[in-house]
Amino acid sequence: MILVPIKNTTSAKQRLAAVLDQPSRTALAQAMIYDVLTALHNWKNRPPVAVVTSDPYAVKLAGEYRFEVIPDSDNPGETGAIEMATRICVERGVDSTLVIPADIPLIEAWELEEILKHAPAEGSVLVPAADGRGTNAAFRRPANLFPLRFGNDSFKPHHAAAQATGKTCVVLNFAGIAVDVDNPEDLQQLIALPGETRAQRLAREYARVGRALLPVQPRSGTE
Repeated sequence: MILVPIKNTTSAKQRLAAVLDQPSRTALAQAMIYDVLTALHNWKNRPPVAVVTSDPYAVKLAGEYRFEVIPDSDNPGETGAIEMATRICVERGVDSTLVIPADIPLIEAWELEEILKHAPAEGSVLVPAADGRGTNAAFRRPANLFPLRFGNDSFKPHHAAAQATGKTCVVLNFAGIAVDVDNPEDLQQLIALPGETRAQRLAREYARVGRALLPVQPRSGTE
């Protein structure tokens, strides 16, 4: 099962407060949710998807895509949400979990397919963020092989925990999954990279009209 934890967007992306007001941060968070869930929706041979949230926007979009919603009324953050959702998966006898965040708007279905292709019969697959510090995808089989603890520097602890199980741990790097948006530098990168996701279009519009304190950067590659 694919698990997507989503915090309440009304207070999303506080680390962007220096360049965006809260309504703009909320709209950006919602745009990224749209990009991630749409990528999953368009992946035809994917496992079942469960969105772990109580955010109204995320619940509505999950319903439109016919994804399961696992209510997260306490909203304890990604770590607590995934702990709760993992317990539910284990109780159901789910074989494996693939956890991805909702702020990786350049994610592509083929990257997720590669994760499953490289997944060991027992063990894990980890995909780091571009800076090598965060974890932007985590596959576990069995579903609760080791606990996930998300944060700014989660990759090394996740890798150590995976290796401590004695099972195979595969580390993969993907350009799309690697791009998350937490700080102003990430937002600049999102604007500059090629692509026309909803989050990219919104970020470029913010920069164009001066809503965000960001330069409009030239985009490389072809559209």
